[in-house]
Amino acid sequence: MASLNDIVFGGWDIFPENVYEAARHAEVLEQRDLDLVKDELEAIKPMPGAFDQNWVKRLNGTHVKKAATRWELVEALRKDIRDFKAANGCSRIVVIWSASTETYIPLCEEHQSLAALEKAMKNNVADKISPSMCYAYAAVAEGAPFIMGAPNLCVDTPAMWEFSAKQNVPICGKDFKTGQTMLKTVLAPMLKTRMLGLNGWFSTNILGNRDGEVLDDPDSFKTKEVSKLSVIDTILQPELYPDLYGNIYHKVRINYYPPRKDNKEGWDNIDLVGWMGYPMQLKVDFLCRDSILAAPLVLDLILFTDLAQRAGFSGIQDWLSFYFKSPMHDFEHVPEHDLFIQYTKLKNTLRKMIGEETIDYLD
Repeated sequence: MASLNDIVFGGWDIFPENVYEAARHAEVLEQRDLDLVKDELEAIKPMPGAFDQNWVKRLNGTHVKKAATRWELVEALRKDIRDFKAANGCSRIVVIWSASTETYIPLCEEHQSLAALEKAMKNNVADKISPSMCYAYAAVAEGAPFIMGAPNLCVDTPAMWEFSAKQNVPICGKDFKTGQTMLKTVLAPMLKTRMLGLNGWFSTNILGNRDGEVLDDPDSFKTKEVSKLSVIDTILQPELYPDLYGNIYHKVRINYYPPRKDNKEGWDNIDLVGWMGYPMQLKVDFLCRDSILAAPLVLDLILFTDLAQRAGFSGIQDWLSFYFKSPMHDFEHVPEHDLFIQYTKLKNTLRKMIGEETIDYLD
């Protein structure tokens, strides 16, 4: 894999502050930690972002690109990628979306084929083509793997599957699995292996950073809600065990609470059913740091998608599902959400790359 010392960081933002200024504003790291790399962070200045407030209603970008159509926006992003690559002497580029959750949109006709997507971009069908889709298209067009860290519809469409295969570029996503949902994909397999029934699972969060502010908008929250609700059904298989899991009440809430800043709290109440129908409860209170959990995933995904491209992989990288709430999959497959199975698949794929036997745990 590439060395961390060989990575050059850059990117886009809808606010003009350099990375040091942005990090101070975010208040994730303490000042003493930031000051150790102050010069390096100040040197990273964002390029103007692709932004449309109709897609992120709670933010008002002040450092954004001007373009008459989505196609022109894509061309501007492609030029940014080429210029960054040349200016920094990079041999390869990886693009990762770690920006805000966009408003919910279902899969539409414009997303069904590459031709339809390109036509919609050129005709500026702005209510069907989000800014994140423009980033994804631009990255793949420039031969750069694209990683989707938010839950919105973006690279998980037939159009982008077609394009990534055509360009021989890896794509993966979506929605970083870091806190409450990660715990769900640990606890749900436990319930399943012990055949403990489940009546209800109530999840709520308080979060005060910009992510929480964006998710305070109902349209952006719906995108996140769909992602967070999707994880337990494929693990518990209610179609096979209807008596245990056929009637689960699953509710997810996210509350914007500015005093908490980046320190998220996720609280779960789980109503179980044991032997002979006796009820039990499990309660989880996870006081975590949102960005501290996500940052190592970003580094892993950058390194692994770069490795995948050099290994000749292209299209959907389902072996990286370990990192996502809503692992990308085509219409012929069911996503795997069990964290332990995901981790085994990750390790086995890496073992295959170096010619080692896979581990099946049968010995």
